[in-house]
Amino acid sequence: MKKDVLNRSLLVIIILMGLYSCQPSAAHNEAPAATPAEVVTIGAADASTENDYTASLEGKVNVEIRSQVDGYLEKVYVDEGAYVKAGQPLFKIDEHRYREQLNNAKASLHAAEAAVLNAQLEIDKVTPLVNSKVVSEIQLRTAKTAYEVATANVEQAKALVAAATINVGYTNITAPVSGYIGRIPKKAGALISLNDPEPLTKLSDVHEIYAYFSLSEGDFFSFKDNYAGSTLEEKLKNLPPVVLVLADNHVYEEKGKVDMIDGQFEKNTGAITLRAVFPNGKGTIRTGNTGKVRLQREYKNAILVPQAATVEIQDRVFVYTLDKANKTVRQAITVTGNSGNDYLVTDGVKAGDRIVVSGVDRLKEGMEIKPEKAKTAQR
Repeated sequence: MKKDVLNRSLLVIIILMGLYSCQPSAAHNEAPAATPAEVVTIGAADASTENDYTASLEGKVNVEIRSQVDGYLEKVYVDEGAYVKAGQPLFKIDEHRYREQLNNAKASLHAAEAAVLNAQLEIDKVTPLVNSKVVSEIQLRTAKTAYEVATANVEQAKALVAAATINVGYTNITAPVSGYIGRIPKKAGALISLNDPEPLTKLSDVHEIYAYFSLSEGDFFSFKDNYAGSTLEEKLKNLPPVVLVLADNHVYEEKGKVDMIDGQFEKNTGAITLRAVFPNGKGTIRTGNTGKVRLQREYKNAILVPQAATVEIQDRVFVYTLDKANKTVRQAITVTGNSGNDYLVTDGVKAGDRIVVSGVDRLKEGMEIKPEKAKTAQR
């Protein structure tokens, strides 16, 4: 009897324990706690974007200095890298052969002038004889023809003198513009020829620098649409000053102005060339330098999204917005440029939307967020 009572008691305890274990715990009934995160409300503000374009830099004037006569290089008056002024002597070509040509041309001129005098004397002698009918008129005409031939010979001799004088002048090579001398591959004593592939040197006027850069077809049409003016000339006038970033990423101290757009697109690249002009009074930049032209565009009432609030997935940019229940909604956005630490957005979000700006890489769709004020002020 006692054994049956004990067995029944154990059975009841086991049943009760089983029933208890099947009851849901209070902990399991509790909803997961909301995740605290920094949240900002998107607003609209004025902003600007910057786009960099690789540029090649050239002086305002770049001249190849070449000899216009053959001969031996007698003197070199300047050194490589020197600054010279317009008209300053640079090189001297041996002039002896050209000086002799000039002397011969002058002698020929004197002979031609003497022939003119003789022809005139013959006319003066024959004229009264013809008038007196002592000689025939044909002799006078012959004398006059000889005079005209002698006069033509004088003109030809003068031309030879002028050409010889020019050649003598060509032996003195001077600077056509002020600027900096480049490399001088040939030294005194070298034979100079008109057919030399290399110039004697190159001279660059760099008081202003031209920066040539290219825009793709899409960028060019965007460029035209973004600035005021009905023509390209008007748009160029309305362009804000541009910045030059040098090869060491240093921003050049002088600002420039875009003043030229090429007349056509390059067929192979589909790009069009623009030119910006920068003052270079200190001669800091030389022909051949490289850099980047930075174009700036102003936006009114732009939608700005902090870059820290975005995540990239398969080349698309997303943010996590919050609905009325403070639950996350992953939203794709369209980015048109950068302004400081913000993205300029044209689609996907609007002013007044709330977005999460902290821990976005750990967020998932539908997570409940406990909004906290962002520690760093967002625009």
